[in-house]
Amino acid sequence: MTDILRKHADPQKKYDLVVIGSGPGGEKAAIQCAKLGKSVLVIEKDHTGGTSLNRGTIPSKTLWESVRYINLIKQRQIYGISVRLDQDLTIDPLMHRKRAAISSLTERLENTFERNDVDLIQGAATLIDPHTVRVSSDSNPEEEFEASYIVIAVGTRPYRPDFLDFDHPRVRDSDTVLGIREIPKTLTIVGGGVIACEYATIFSNLGVKVNLVDPRPQLLDFLDREFSSALTYLMRDQGIRVRPGETVSHAEWDDKSVVVSTESGKRIKSDFLLFAFGRMGNTQGLGLEELGIETAKYQLIKVNPFFQTNLPNIYAVGDVIGPPSLAATAMDQGRLAALHAFTDSTERHRYELLPTGIYTIPEISTVGATEEELTEQMVSYEVGTAGYREIARGQIIGSTTGRIKLLFNRENLKLLGVHIIGNQATELVHIGQTVMAFEGKVDYFIDHVFNYPTFSECYRIAALNGVNKL
Repeated sequence: MTDILRKHADPQKKYDLVVIGSGPGGEKAAIQCAKLGKSVLVIEKDHTGGTSLNRGTIPSKTLWESVRYINLIKQRQIYGISVRLDQDLTIDPLMHRKRAAISSLTERLENTFERNDVDLIQGAATLIDPHTVRVSSDSNPEEEFEASYIVIAVGTRPYRPDFLDFDHPRVRDSDTVLGIREIPKTLTIVGGGVIACEYATIFSNLGVKVNLVDPRPQLLDFLDREFSSALTYLMRDQGIRVRPGETVSHAEWDDKSVVVSTESGKRIKSDFLLFAFGRMGNTQGLGLEELGIETAKYQLIKVNPFFQTNLPNIYAVGDVIGPPSLAATAMDQGRLAALHAFTDSTERHRYELLPTGIYTIPEISTVGATEEELTEQMVSYEVGTAGYREIARGQIIGSTTGRIKLLFNRENLKLLGVHIIGNQATELVHIGQTVMAFEGKVDYFIDHVFNYPTFSECYRIAALNGVNKL
């Protein structure tokens, strides 16, 4: 954070909006407000960009991209090219783009704030009353800032149970796991959510023997069940030992290993332990309780459909309000909160159009309803599927582990859901998302030409597969 930006904050000025947190949600709230001609102050406790930029999304996806690239080369040995990882390889070389990416994105964000006359200050924020925020830091005296509206976008932190010592170098959470210098031979991951599954496949593709322990009976249980089961199968095929329905009771550690014990009596030994089960809102010290702002489990903030707390001029967006807890979703929440505060907008999230991207290997992306949801809603639907092995592109590059599933209404052919597992899933899903946004039908994919050979061709094959069942 630059000194030029920091000194812009003016405690004598009444701001239209104060944003606490500069992650994806806070950034978009600030910029949307500035585009409306309002005065904005952003308060950031740590580093510009928040957890997403500095410890979460960008660093983890940098490692994912490197490992995915290695995996693709392995798949393409048909070209006569092979790859073997150096036995002395450490994680740092695989993340050589991390520092450059973070630096570039931080500079872009700070320049965006400056171009839009958004003031930025570093420090810890505390709500004094519904319109006043106190900021304290080690380098500056306490200052108080007044605002008509406040947006809380402080994000979350990993949940840390008391029975684990996270100061020990062999016990890690999602904020510290990338600090492991050497690639371990064995790793135990506790959790079955997005972060746990992503890291399980990343480390497995680096040759690490991974144990994945989850107290829930099904990994990623919010997904369409077929795709959750498919990922579980593919993870086991990679050598990951998936242990659903197992609850960790305690753990022991020394300088060389960690031993995890489960309630069923199992003992699992590994070089490192990654605990990735649950996250907590970064709301400590904000003064929410003193103002009577309602919170939920895990210190998350309760909001209405317009992201207002029970104090109408105070909004909350991003991970701190709970699922879906995605950077892309947080951005839209920040935008909508600012529009609601300063305009007559009553625009809401269209949850059926929010894409989910899971950066496992292979990746998964979905938008719209699952089969289970449509069955529960008593919707008469049909399914169209296509596998990557059915298309020329999959055969050309040797990427045949992939599948797309389209769900559509049997009566009017309206597209209701898109589910993809495989290479480029997080890119491909937006084709289906766009068709759904315009109330499109599944026969769109039949009536229009797709480039050949591409992965996008899967949409046409899946549509034909589904329509032929009618």
